Amino acid sequence: MEKREEIYDIFWYFAYERQNIWYKKLIESPPPYTCDDILREYKFCNAYRVLDRVSQYMLKNVIYNGKTYSKEDMLFRIILFKIFNKEETWEYLIANLGDITLSNFSFYKYDKLLSNRKDEGEKIYNDAYISCANKAFGYDLKHQNHLALLDKMFRKDKIYDNVIKAHSMEDVFNILKSYPLIGDFMAYQLATDINYSNVTDFDESSFTIAGPGAKRGIDKCFKSHKDYSYEDIIKYMYSIQEAEFNRLGYDFKYIGNRKLQLIDIQNLFCETDKYLRVKRPDLKSNRVKIKKKYIPKKEKIEYIFPEKWNVKL
Repeated sequence: MEKREEIYDIFWYFAYERQNIWYKKLIESPPPYTCDDILREYKFCNAYRVLDRVSQYMLKNVIYNGKTYSKEDMLFRIILFKIFNKEETWEYLIANLGDITLSNFSFYKYDKLLSNRKDEGEKIYNDAYISCANKAFGYDLKHQNHLALLDKMFRKDKIYDNVIKAHSMEDVFNILKSYPLIGDFMAYQLATDINYSNVTDFDESSFTIAGPGAKRGIDKCFKSHKDYSYEDIIKYMYSIQEAEFNRLGYDFKYIGNRKLQLIDIQNLFCETDKYLRVKRPDLKSNRVKIKKKYIPKKEKIEYIFPEKWNVKL
């Protein structure tokens, strides 16, 4: 593989500086949190995927909400939440259902609730999270096709039997991507979220899939990668992260003793691609602008992590 040395180093700089911003907020340092004009102006995901607001919401409200769920119910809750990926939609369903479990799932009941929500002028999907919108199950409305997907997964196929018996994260990925409306990227994200819970317990460094944004970022950081796949490069960057932070003199603020995982490196390539659209617009791709500006949030996040990680801040 052949690096673009300057751009390659920007990848590590971005990871370091983005994590510094998070850390300064954590310890309640006064703003500004960075001197980097691009990072101050535009919205970027955290270096660690688990630190992002929606992931934290899912951990607190979907997975570790103080109640005990069967693995079947937990799997259903996670997939339902991630299909819409919107906190307000989850809270609306909870308010009308009392709780979300397989026993109270009904296509018609959920369709009526979500249709009412839309009729009230409320969005039911997260704009930042693109889920497949074709009419795979023959319905005109996107959410109806997704509810039909859930019905097939859980009522007809009993997907939880296969997921619970899976031998690897890749097995879970392959089970999920075998379904309509779930592509490679969505299946990988879902497999990661499921692995935050007690449904599965696999090593996150054992498997990865490069999404479209990560591929753009890799192509900007590397002139060529010859016989190496995009996934090979993500694994390579994962394996050398400590050495590269040391080489560049960056005191990276790890969370506990947890290194950046493959999913984090994958996401960082995507975010680096966004950053480079402004920093180095000469590096062309099919995306030329950053859509969202940074808007400070007033509420402070009390961070939690999957219990099995044993991470304490």
